[in-house]
Amino acid sequence: MHAAVPTLPTTFARLLEGAAPILALAPMQDVTDARFWALIQQRGGADVYWTEYFRVHAVSRLEKWIVADIETNPTGRPIVAQMIGNDIPSLLRTARELEKLPVAAIDLNLGCPAPIVFKKCAGGGLLREPQRIDAILGALRDAIRIKFTVKTRLGFHAVGEFERLLPIFARHALDALTIHVRTVAQGYRLPVHYDFVRTAVAALRCPVIGNGHIYSARQAQTVLAETGAHGLMIGRGVIRNPWLFNQIRQQLRGEPVVLPTGREVLAYIHELWESQVRLDAPEKIQCERMKKFMNYLGEGVAEDFLYRIRRSQTRREFFDLCRNFLDHDQPLPLAPADVHP
Repeated sequence: MHAAVPTLPTTFARLLEGAAPILALAPMQDVTDARFWALIQQRGGADVYWTEYFRVHAVSRLEKWIVADIETNPTGRPIVAQMIGNDIPSLLRTARELEKLPVAAIDLNLGCPAPIVFKKCAGGGLLREPQRIDAILGALRDAIRIKFTVKTRLGFHAVGEFERLLPIFARHALDALTIHVRTVAQGYRLPVHYDFVRTAVAALRCPVIGNGHIYSARQAQTVLAETGAHGLMIGRGVIRNPWLFNQIRQQLRGEPVVLPTGREVLAYIHELWESQVRLDAPEKIQCERMKKFMNYLGEGVAEDFLYRIRRSQTRREFFDLCRNFLDHDQPLPLAPADVHP
């Protein structure tokens, strides 16, 4: 008799229960669709992938393109479906719908810093109303039959707000808590505050995952060691360096960390363009779409490269610049500008 093949929800449960750190790709709106998942998976990949958020309100319906990403799932890895909203009946309805899909868990977004979101008291905006969070988590925990996780920031205005939030998270038997170590008001600016992850690890029974400004394998190893986190969630760092998850695994195993060459980065950019192209869009619009990604990747190549790529208007101009800087076999660390020597 053949052993049963573990389902993806079972795989996620084992990741949560296991000793090895979980490496997760962060949800990023208008970025982390199935096409992007596939590019990352081809370069080592995450252990688990979060979807872009499902917008939840009184008349909301599941976004068809995110449902399609879940159902096609090119990664072979567990998928966590993320919701954003504040209306309890609507969140419960959406959770029931999501449980019918091949997802390993449902996640509530308490961290999105976009003004269009937090001004509606959703995402990071909810952090200004701890009692409301308490009610939402209680209702969802009672209703959700699969794994239920939360992704949060440290607070809205100040990191000290986390002291009020932590007891609420502890009350509701979460299956995991991901902490983005900035406030909503910070957006994506420095500094980051990983000491609060260590505090949460000590206070909570569930696994705690750290998120925010992870940019190298060595730094990831340091954050895991200093916080005791059960894993790391990485977003923009993986746009810049899609090999990062594999490099972290190499670092944790004590192996040499393999850096991509310029030509490997160039091939990634080509694949990224093809994954994002819209045949009915003018070249200038396609270039503008790619610049969203290059704002992160480009700073890992050279300051002058990013300056020039932002001014490209056509595919030919874009890739001529890419070849000028990347058509070589030298290894590239792909670090962000703020950690360059």
